[in-house]
Amino acid sequence: MFAARGYHETSVDDIVARARMSKSAFYEQFESKEHCFRAVLAQEGGELIHAVIGAAAGGQDHRDRMRRGIHAFVVACYKRSAVARLMMVESVGLSASVDDVRHQLQERFAHMVAEEVRLALLDDQFYANQDPQVFGRAVVGAVNDAVGYFLTHPGADADSLADSLSRIFAP
Repeated sequence: MFAARGYHETSVDDIVARARMSKSAFYEQFESKEHCFRAVLAQEGGELIHAVIGAAAGGQDHRDRMRRGIHAFVVACYKRSAVARLMMVESVGLSASVDDVRHQLQERFAHMVAEEVRLALLDDQFYANQDPQVFGRAVVGAVNDAVGYFLTHPGADADSLADSLSRIFAP
């Protein structure tokens, strides 16, 4: 509901009507609409990132794991554009506590990338002089920005976008 209508346009009345629950039941579970939003973001975003990390784990080496992680994230965002909208649009600048949840999700993806770069430092010239933490954050930033852009502007399908990003970060 937040993704479809937007955080500000979604009221507690809308949420309880859709969930077929009373307002008192809502407030027994959540302190506020923002608290509900944080819970939805953490749950839905967490599932997405968990799937990305799981997909990456099946790779043969560090480049393959990065490619698989990037591909899984891009495809999941295209397939679950409502979750992508929560993570990349609706949660940005909403509040410090919502930003914390979004940053925690991004950090999980960045950490996965950074670990692959650490593994590659000694035997892969492409990654030899990279700072793993900076590289991980750069991947997250670029992938988030590209996905956010192409979800709202025609020009790239999920597979071609994932392939392009993989050629940049895991050639």
